[in-house]
Amino acid sequence: MERRFFDLGADEYVKGRWYLGDPTGMNGKEIEDVWQFADGNAVEIFERLRFPVRRPGVALDIDFAGVGLAPVVTERVASVFRELAPDDVQLFPVDVAGESRPYFLLNVARKIRCIDEEASEEVQIRTAEEYTDRIGEYCSVMGLRIDKSKVGAARVFRLWGWRVPLIVDEEIKDALEANGIFGGKFEEV
Repeated sequence: MERRFFDLGADEYVKGRWYLGDPTGMNGKEIEDVWQFADGNAVEIFERLRFPVRRPGVALDIDFAGVGLAPVVTERVASVFRELAPDDVQLFPVDVAGESRPYFLLNVARKIRCIDEEASEEVQIRTAEEYTDRIGEYCSVMGLRIDKSKVGAARVFRLWGWRVPLIVDEEIKDALEANGIFGGKFEEV
């Protein structure tokens, strides 16, 4: 049976949901590279991070915070990733403004070049006119499909050249749904 994979994203349609801002150090100073948590690489964090609530509302089990889309998750979401994909992710305890329950920054530390350009609806590649340092990466991918033959044993990963999607396998999706994840949605890729 062929493995199935899903893009785990934020459910923007949760009524009255909160929105988290970009992470800061505990001193309130913004971190330098807010995109590092969407790159698919291991990171080093030397201080505890804090996420402000940009728009108050209903707390979610998973949110993609600020412009850098840093995944912030509750303990029950973190426990699924800790158990099923310990080699693919890093989990860092973080503070969320006004919240007493534990939250974690979920950093996906694996990146795979596996976008199936033929099977995806529409793919646009970056050219020299746009970003000279990112030529060949994707500026748009609609109807994303991946080439599963290139995934190997990965359970959770980011895509080379297109940092927005956070890809999980079906077992992780099922475990998150069984735990009643609130605020996440899945789209098969």
